[in-house]
Amino acid sequence: MTQQETLDLIKRGCDELLLEDELKQKLASGRPLRIKAGFDPTAPDLHLGHTVLLNKMRQLQDLGHHALFLIGDFTGMIGDPTGKNTTRPPLSREQVLANAQSYRDQVFKVLDPEKTEIVFNSSWMDAFSAVDLIRLASTHTVARMLERDDFGKRYKNNQPIAIHEFIYPLVQGYDSVALRADMELGGTDQKFNLLMGRELQKHYGLPPQCILTMPLLVGLDGVNKMSKSLGNYIGITDTPQDIFGKLMSISDELMWRYFELLSFYSMAQITNWRDEVAQGRNPRDIKVLLAQEIVARFHSPQAAIDALAEFEARFKQGVLPEDMPEIGVDAADGGIGIAQLLKQAGLVDSTSEALRMIAQGAVKLDGERVNEKSLQLASGMSVVAQVGKRKFARVTVR
Repeated sequence: MTQQETLDLIKRGCDELLLEDELKQKLASGRPLRIKAGFDPTAPDLHLGHTVLLNKMRQLQDLGHHALFLIGDFTGMIGDPTGKNTTRPPLSREQVLANAQSYRDQVFKVLDPEKTEIVFNSSWMDAFSAVDLIRLASTHTVARMLERDDFGKRYKNNQPIAIHEFIYPLVQGYDSVALRADMELGGTDQKFNLLMGRELQKHYGLPPQCILTMPLLVGLDGVNKMSKSLGNYIGITDTPQDIFGKLMSISDELMWRYFELLSFYSMAQITNWRDEVAQGRNPRDIKVLLAQEIVARFHSPQAAIDALAEFEARFKQGVLPEDMPEIGVDAADGGIGIAQLLKQAGLVDSTSEALRMIAQGAVKLDGERVNEKSLQLASGMSVVAQVGKRKFARVTVR
């Protein structure tokens, strides 16, 4: 592989590479580079948005480089304020350690364990004295910290910024010093912290790391970044059927972004598929390949085959899921409205969502589309209710 081909692979899907000339020099040395990516264990489960960085690390591993998977157990107890307009509460040591173990159990579904070093920043930060921390803090000014977008906005809006929050980017930057990182990966929202690593490496007399920022993955709604709090995520521990079904539900346009950031198919192959779709091929055929690849990665190739078979049986042939929940709902005055039934059954979050789904033609009872928003079901009735393509329940009106 030529150096340009290597650079093209490294830059695939990235938002920004700083600095490309420096990276060329590092690659020309011929030695394996030390590639750092840090994860604060603030939540125990990973979703596909988290794997954007992991995928990039795996690509770099396949090029022969050494991955430093940094679990920020020390910084996790500070609380990363990135993207927040309020102080984020720190985690306890027990929470951090429990979440860190979950991370370790999950990351090797993507990374090559033979080329991965898992490190904890408490290894060096716990040994820091108060004097060491003060010296680290002396390397930057408050004015420099306020250049960070979220800090600057909070300061202008008279929102509180705790002193310990200024410590966070300094500690993250010092991690690059301790690990002697050649390159650090992070989301676009981490750019300030990544640059801090470069500056601190210079301060401590080390070659500055290159920086590769990756975009935040858009969630299933096609609008907001993938987030558990927004419910638009795909967890890597989700069932094969859920992963497959959720990926099949994304828009045809969003599919290409997912291919670029989540797939290990070559860009040449993806470009060919895109050309075929432009010439009339059904995009669903290509989306199936993406869904199967992701299911196989986090479960198994056989699970991907089974997920496709179940998906086609359920949505092409009308076969109902075997594990469909059975739910009883309470009627009032001998009956219950369709919107209330769907809410009580847990198939929607609110009656307004139920009415919206009915208007979109996404609600079925016993396989028949519901068009009447005022539909009433009598006490004693039992129906199979369906909302969208994946939510089913056998509901009995009590």
